Amino acid sequence: MKKIIILGTGGSSIDILDTINDINALSATPNYECIGFLDDDPSSWGREVCGVKVLGPLNTADKFMDAYFVNGIGNPSNFWKKESIIFTTALSPERFETIIHPTASVSSMAKIGAGTVILQNVTISSRVKIGNHVVILPNTVISHDDIIGDYTCIAGGVCISGNVEVGKACYLGSNSTIKENIRIGDYSLIGMGSVVIRDVPPNSVFVGNPAKFLRNLQKEVEQRHN
Repeated sequence: MKKIIILGTGGSSIDILDTINDINALSATPNYECIGFLDDDPSSWGREVCGVKVLGPLNTADKFMDAYFVNGIGNPSNFWKKESIIFTTALSPERFETIIHPTASVSSMAKIGAGTVILQNVTISSRVKIGNHVVILPNTVISHDDIIGDYTCIAGGVCISGNVEVGKACYLGSNSTIKENIRIGDYSLIGMGSVVIRDVPPNSVFVGNPAKFLRNLQKEVEQRHN
């Protein structure tokens, strides 16, 4: 069994634990043993979350030499910091495990990056390229020839049409829809339920149906390492 440590203790981290449990339940012998969480909230250290202990902060990751890691940190309020959050672990790329729920449908022609998480009932079609440390929440559809950049989070029920390119460290809100041939720039957020029918510049928040520019995230993105 591979020993797994999950970064964060929020909702996505619990979903990852649940997915690991489902993978083990369907295997003749368990593939994984989740030995703990890491979280920077001192009040969580030493307590258990869903029966799994919080072992300490993220910067202690390199002490667990025989473990592999999965990141569950990232939400609409901090998604642009995901790369720097992972950087604090000082872990090499091969220390991150890719986790795919057994109910997900992933084309054999798709490419999935290291440390990526694909949850229940996700569909990933032919010639899709998913970057590193991407999280794809349940019931999302990613159509043919799409490219999803590193560190992006795709929430539940998102529908991405064909030949779409989503940049680095973006957040696509629940039930949003992306028209074919669209480009979404790095560090951009698409609001829940939005329908994107034109390109989205980097560092932008777009919301509504059809989705329109709401505000610029340049200041937050520039401070992402703080």
